[in-house]
Amino acid sequence: MADRLNGTRILILETREEAQFAKLLAEQGAKVVQCPMFTIHDAPDPAPVEAWIRRAIDKPFDDLVLMTGEGLRRIMKLAVARGLDQALVAALAKSRKFTRGPKPGRALREVGLDAQQTTEKPTTDGVIEMLGRLDLKGRRLGLQLYPDKDHSALTGALVAQGAEVDTVLPYVYDSKAADANIVAAIDEMAEGRIDSIALTNLGQVRRLFDAAKAHGSEARLRAGLERTLIASVGPAVSGELAAHGLRTDVSPVEDHYFMRPLISAMAAALAEKRPRVAG
Repeated sequence: MADRLNGTRILILETREEAQFAKLLAEQGAKVVQCPMFTIHDAPDPAPVEAWIRRAIDKPFDDLVLMTGEGLRRIMKLAVARGLDQALVAALAKSRKFTRGPKPGRALREVGLDAQQTTEKPTTDGVIEMLGRLDLKGRRLGLQLYPDKDHSALTGALVAQGAEVDTVLPYVYDSKAADANIVAAIDEMAEGRIDSIALTNLGQVRRLFDAAKAHGSEARLRAGLERTLIASVGPAVSGELAAHGLRTDVSPVEDHYFMRPLISAMAAALAEKRPRVAG
């Protein structure tokens, strides 16, 4: 149903799918306040990524674990630049493929491949739980990681199961980009001009607090969040909020951790009270 968010101002933080999310919110009548948070760059040294690609081609992995769709897209970008993309896709087709949530699965389909299994929960713990049911002894496992995360629990669990783990980190975050945008967004919340903040990945929560601390605005951030409806797309984001002592006001129903269900949950919650801000 259209216009469910008329008269509301929704803050969204930059993601790879920001444009799509903003469009979906605007279609429901929301005024979308966008806050670019960071820039994603290819790994500054492509040599380890290229070496991983060549190992995957020369001796295809028994298993491939993708933590993010962005990771596979960055790997494929380098493979195309080196003229290795067709050979890489052919090699990955021979591997059992596992994904952390649906986004890596979409990236696989972009190159004509499918995941054999996706986590029930799009979290690292979900990956550990999924792979923990398998016999990985003696299997070569390619593992795509993502930045700003300690992956030792995951790699340790896989090694303990007897897997030979070959990791790759194909991209990095520019953690200092757009700090001014984040501080401005914090001010908007603190001054009561935002009805809801919609969070779609845990990195957004970390960036909010990193930037706030760097600019002496953490107390103002917490005050702003206290008066703003906090919407989380799923358990990974909610867990990160809890780690910072914050609540989750709105989340999609279980196993529907996507944008449209999140918007529906936000609309229902915001309909229970008059919007603080019009237009």
